[in-house]
Amino acid sequence: MTPIRHGYLSDLFAGVVAKTLTLVETVGNGSNQHEFQGTKPFKSLLGTEDRRGIPTRFVWLAEEQTALTEDGFISWSNVRKGKPRAPEFHLYYSGNAVTEAMKPGDTAFVALQQSGDALVIVAPAETTMQNQLRWLFGIPQQNQFFEEYRDIGHDRQAELDFAARYILDELGIEFEEPEADRLDALIEPFGLAFPKTRALSELARRSLPATLPLDAPDEALVAWMEREEQLFRRLERRVVDARLRSGFMAGEGADVDGFLSFSLSVHNRRKSRAGHALENHLEALFIAQKLRFARGVETENRNKPDFLFPGQTNYRDPSFPAARLTMLGAKSTLKDRWRQVLSEAARIETKHLLTMEPGVSTNQTDEMQAKRLQLVVPAGVQKTYTESQRSWLMDVRSFIALVEVRAD
Repeated sequence: MTPIRHGYLSDLFAGVVAKTLTLVETVGNGSNQHEFQGTKPFKSLLGTEDRRGIPTRFVWLAEEQTALTEDGFISWSNVRKGKPRAPEFHLYYSGNAVTEAMKPGDTAFVALQQSGDALVIVAPAETTMQNQLRWLFGIPQQNQFFEEYRDIGHDRQAELDFAARYILDELGIEFEEPEADRLDALIEPFGLAFPKTRALSELARRSLPATLPLDAPDEALVAWMEREEQLFRRLERRVVDARLRSGFMAGEGADVDGFLSFSLSVHNRRKSRAGHALENHLEALFIAQKLRFARGVETENRNKPDFLFPGQTNYRDPSFPAARLTMLGAKSTLKDRWRQVLSEAARIETKHLLTMEPGVSTNQTDEMQAKRLQLVVPAGVQKTYTESQRSWLMDVRSFIALVEVRAD
């Protein structure tokens, strides 16, 4: 399979400090200092010279990606500068909605970008976002309290593969496409109009003729999803650029409602399209594997699992053994919606759910196991999960093998 070209994390970041927040570092009754302790890891990140007013974007992300984002600044300074005593550095931060939301025990990722600006991301402990950020920045799983510096700028190993791009997108971070010219040529026939998702999915697969859905189903699924995401973002950039150039005016004033409506439509299109794309590529994969299945058919109580094996007729036949039935939900991102799958096929005791989301928290996967929901994650994305989780996860190849066994 010809690999898709990726950029590197070092193209975006110079370094990062990840740390567990203490009481004195958080805003609240316990502290009004508005600062992170100026420890050795921060000295490795910021050096020994004063750096005041570094433009900073603050982001707070909870378990379900409930986000707060505000712009501000951080300042690094030696408060004993010019004095005969040993240097004492402090890292001050501007107060904002994000710093007000953070609390002791949360994890803060203070990253210095290649542009010179900073990014401060705060995630509660033992959440999916904390897992994803630790993996993205190469911070190993640690005990509850930790502080660690990671030099990213000299690392040419951390590629912006599918999992990395997924996480960066959640953070709203844009990145250059190494294959931009080729992607633009592929979407040229669409002009400034979005095609139906199925058409874009088919284009993504055609543009990767070396993919091997029979021999490497996990790799094929990830490659197809990644290519479609690349195509969509390049087309979206064109469409949004053209709309912004035309302006948002209503009479003699700005069309604020029109701008907000357009912005919301862009956001909603991104989210809904990803889910449909995943179903399209899974359908193509199952057809290539010559599996018997039905997509989006009703089981009972108007429930419609994404995929039902071997099909609706078999499911509705009470004489057909329930042990030979399989259902698969498909969600590009989980959040709390994975529980919807539990009621989608009453005859099937153990449900299956495929996701492309990296690093889902152990709290969620433990609950899935307790509720007899088997999570299916492409092999290449499983590296973002813990070792204990990976021993339980199923990959795409194994799921296909299970369906084939039940079909015999």
